[in-house]
Amino acid sequence: MKSIQDTAAALQQHFGVRARHVVRAPGRVNLIGEHTDYNDGFVLPCAIDFATEVAIAPRSDGIIRVVALDYQNAIDEFPAGQRPAQGSQHWANYIRGVVDVFIQRFGVLPHGFDMAVSGNVPQGAGLSSSAALEVGVGKALQTLCGFDASGRDIALLGQQAENEFVGCRCGIMDQFISALGEEGHALLIDCRSLDTRAVPMPDGLKVMIIDSKVQRGLVGSEYNTRRRQCETAAAHFGVRALRDVSLAQLDAARDALDPVVYRRARHVITENARTQAAAAALAAHDVTRLSQLMADSHASMRDDFEITVPPIDALVDIVASVIGTAGGARMTGGGFGGCVVALVPESRVDAVTEAVTTRYPARSGGLQARIYLCSAHQGAHVVA
Repeated sequence: MKSIQDTAAALQQHFGVRARHVVRAPGRVNLIGEHTDYNDGFVLPCAIDFATEVAIAPRSDGIIRVVALDYQNAIDEFPAGQRPAQGSQHWANYIRGVVDVFIQRFGVLPHGFDMAVSGNVPQGAGLSSSAALEVGVGKALQTLCGFDASGRDIALLGQQAENEFVGCRCGIMDQFISALGEEGHALLIDCRSLDTRAVPMPDGLKVMIIDSKVQRGLVGSEYNTRRRQCETAAAHFGVRALRDVSLAQLDAARDALDPVVYRRARHVITENARTQAAAAALAAHDVTRLSQLMADSHASMRDDFEITVPPIDALVDIVASVIGTAGGARMTGGGFGGCVVALVPESRVDAVTEAVTTRYPARSGGLQARIYLCSAHQGAHVVA
């Protein structure tokens, strides 16, 4: 695991100031509930022990300076007394975006600040390094300036920054779990009401994230296509989102729907039910039931939503052959590559690692998967 650099020491080294606060905000993985968020449905992510760390200190003038330790100590500087403009450095626009929405919400910042940022959330693996950065910066700003903002507020401000300033139309899941995660728990999120419920993880289960190393070349265009197909199905029933359609209603209208649209809707409707059932299974420590729900979720993504690829299917098969019903495995993320998430008994972690290492290359055309072993972690918090 890549180490998070010492942000407090870096703040002293680069700007000559001592950190007033150090904040840590985690990445996340979604255990179940795929493509349900934009259908007003349910998701069940957990925060993981990969994170972004932010050290911050006040300045007496109106300047903001940021050093990004993971980008060769690149520095960004802009005024605190006005809404920031887009910068030339992509990483810096996530931070500028958070400052922008805080100014919109609370007014001009009371003073400038110096900030150092580092993280070890793997980029490009679908573990939400951007949300961890947004939430970490937001929590640091809220703590330093004493703004009246809850974890939920910080999550929403982070989402707004990514939507409006960075220009990525993400849902709320990533920022919510980074801000509100609880140690040893997953978080059931209702993407319509934004209600949340912490769900305890069974003892002895590790969260294993397996990066297939398949480049997700189609995810953008295909994501938009899937979204339009879901909207077409919802419009057929005259409802706001597929959240409002039952499986019985869908089946009754099957002959009136395009077959592809029907399958897309069936995935979303059944996935919502699976996600709620998975939360109940986790809470009851019913790992056998959870195993089946995760397997059914993967099959639905493969057959109805058609977003898996053969190497991803192979990874799920390999993991399932080792853990059986003592854990679960499924694709996680937008699809067409990316990662598999597995809940694995500690006693079988080594066996799963060996099976993936030895068997996956032959089933993927020579790809070597990257394995991350995690635990359900605490959301954004002040560490110093």
